[in-house]
Amino acid sequence: MVKHLKTWEQRVDYSLLLPVFFLLVMGFLSVYVATLADYPDRLGNVLLLQGLWLLLGILSAFVVMFFNTKFLWKATPWFYILGLGTMFLPLFFYSPSLYAATGAKNWVTINNITLYQPSEFMKIAYILALARVTVTFQKKRKSKELVEDWKLLGLYVLITLPVLALLAAQKDLGTALVFIAILAGVTVLSGVSWKILLPIILSVFLLIAAFIALFSWEQGREWLFHMGMDTYQINRISAWLDPFAYATGIAYQQTQGLISIGSGGLFGKGFNVAELSVPVRESDMIFTVIGENFGFIGSALVLGCYLWLFYRMLRITLESNNRFYTVIAVGFIMMILFHVFENVGAALGILPLTGIPLPFISQGGSSLISNLIGVGLILSMAYHNNLNR
Repeated sequence: MVKHLKTWEQRVDYSLLLPVFFLLVMGFLSVYVATLADYPDRLGNVLLLQGLWLLLGILSAFVVMFFNTKFLWKATPWFYILGLGTMFLPLFFYSPSLYAATGAKNWVTINNITLYQPSEFMKIAYILALARVTVTFQKKRKSKELVEDWKLLGLYVLITLPVLALLAAQKDLGTALVFIAILAGVTVLSGVSWKILLPIILSVFLLIAAFIALFSWEQGREWLFHMGMDTYQINRISAWLDPFAYATGIAYQQTQGLISIGSGGLFGKGFNVAELSVPVRESDMIFTVIGENFGFIGSALVLGCYLWLFYRMLRITLESNNRFYTVIAVGFIMMILFHVFENVGAALGILPLTGIPLPFISQGGSSLISNLIGVGLILSMAYHNNLNR
């Protein structure tokens, strides 16, 4: 007989919420330090907005936590269509100044008021769409032949291409990489044969190596520019490959971030210290605030918190016998994992800057709310796991 859990204590997985809570607190403190140092006259407004976004995100997670499989299954196509529709908005409603500074039209701006980034919410809709397609295909699969794997990959392409096309129109390469990371995780989970995956993976690595070799050649950079590669993208990659050669120009943000993190030492300089100028440290470079204020120990604790969160999400996923929720969880884990990997990697100079925020920590409402909605989905999954015990 199925047992029904109705109390709050039985619904909530506190071991999942604890690392999220710690990261949110660290985020609020880091945004406070960054804003006070760079925009002291806007401190009150920034913290008020961040607090409102946090409350809206918590409310969204609370609502999503009560969604059941039947509702999510039926609503998924509508979420996907709505998400695609909203991604057209930044192409028409954008800030010229923001576009000039970042090279991307990924934020909806009306009357000089930046509202939100549709692609952040599209990530959740995309994960749900992949999950529904995967489960539907696996139920109808006729054999284990490779042709069936190719059919599934074809369906994934049909779902992914419209999203990537809109991101290309927005010139938002960083976010496009997040969607590719989500797709990669779901594809591996779906059971597609390694006879197909291995050649694809090897081809991707060869293309990356060939691109870096071409980019390292001056004539190669000129050729890429004439082929349509934007100047800001060329500058970002140049700054990544040899940051200190461009320390006073295109790599200023990168080098200042590296120096800021290094200056924190083992224990950091203490709370509310921002001695170096680091552009956009309230969002894209928020990890530099953590490194400078709390040092190696504080940075390691933050990364340890992410590891704890990944562990808890994986445990919940492994305990689930609901394939739809399992694919959703893997997609969300890949989304958060790639965000952390890219943001921290860029701050440490391991990867080029792409403008990807650090989950639960960076300033910004769209990313924060989207991440908390994902947490709500995992909490819903944990609840349904308990129902079937």
